[in-house]
Amino acid sequence: MWTCPQCGRAFSRQDQQHYCGKPQTIDEYINAQDAAVQPRLREVRAIIHDAIPEAEERMSWSMPTFWKGRNIIHFAASRKHLGLYPGGEATTVFAEALQGWDVSKGTIRIPWNRELPAALIQSIARWCYEEYSK
Repeated sequence: MWTCPQCGRAFSRQDQQHYCGKPQTIDEYINAQDAAVQPRLREVRAIIHDAIPEAEERMSWSMPTFWKGRNIIHFAASRKHLGLYPGGEATTVFAEALQGWDVSKGTIRIPWNRELPAALIQSIARWCYEEYSK
């Protein structure tokens, strides 16, 4: 067993990645991730922000979220990929454009070693904003 010296939680693996408490801001969330993925997280944040600058940034469900009266779109780091969470309706609407990506209802998984599809992410974010912020 390994115990995190910061939060005291015990894990079976040495140096297990985890959150010591919940991040309160998107900056805290990004800074808590591996240094190797932080630039990618900042990039997807900027892509979404450029698409929907009128949306508020906040944390929801422990994920970076863009909000306007309700949650519009989330993103999060996973071990093998960056997760983009626009909701099930969005993944259905953009199904053709998402061919070749790992998609399940409401989730788009972008492997860390693949380039971010910036234009597609912006289109999805804009669509979500227009649909969900009514």
